[in-house]
Amino acid sequence: MSSSSWSYSSIKLFDQCPKKYQHLRVLKDVKQDEGEHLVYGNEVHKAAEEYVKNDVPIPEKFGYTKPVIDALKNKPGEKHCELKLGVKKEGDGYAPCKFFDKDVWLRTIVDLLIVDGSTGWIVDYKTGKNAKYADTKQLDVMAGAVFVHYPQLDTIKSALAYLVSKDFIKKTHEKENHKKYLNTFSWELDRLGSAVKSGVWNANSGPLCGWCPVTSCEHHRVR
Repeated sequence: MSSSSWSYSSIKLFDQCPKKYQHLRVLKDVKQDEGEHLVYGNEVHKAAEEYVKNDVPIPEKFGYTKPVIDALKNKPGEKHCELKLGVKKEGDGYAPCKFFDKDVWLRTIVDLLIVDGSTGWIVDYKTGKNAKYADTKQLDVMAGAVFVHYPQLDTIKSALAYLVSKDFIKKTHEKENHKKYLNTFSWELDRLGSAVKSGVWNANSGPLCGWCPVTSCEHHRVR
């Protein structure tokens, strides 16, 4: 990812620790190992995609997800799974572009988009055990990007779908506010831009430092 483009995950990484962001996304001299939770989450997402798109049965070990995914699969409308969207800046507005275009400003992946006339549904699957740390700002960014790519939509009903606890954290978005949604992280993006320009990436110390792959950091400690 270039310093001029961003995603929800990258801005959250920067917010967690600018120094970690520098090594993983700018210098790219450190890699983050995929943990069990990430691997498991990717498998669940793939199973949901194959079931909705190709009617491939959900593996038994993910059977607990079927009631939720069935409800989504049975909704009327055109369905798009693991939809990669790029948004670029154009004048004082925004325009659609491909995910890996050179002038892409925002990249986002929508787990499931359902388009039915002028109404859309966005679903982001979560494999966490509960919705305690749900962040609906992620839905705002997705909705903004979807409005840019699907101008026929007037309203988007979005949700973080917690497949284990069956919690649905819902939000409704309106087309007239799409610029506001795309500017949800404007303050954080300003901070990121300043770090890029100055070359100063201050490290944050916290409880996750023992799991950080940046072993050269002054705050790194062995678990």
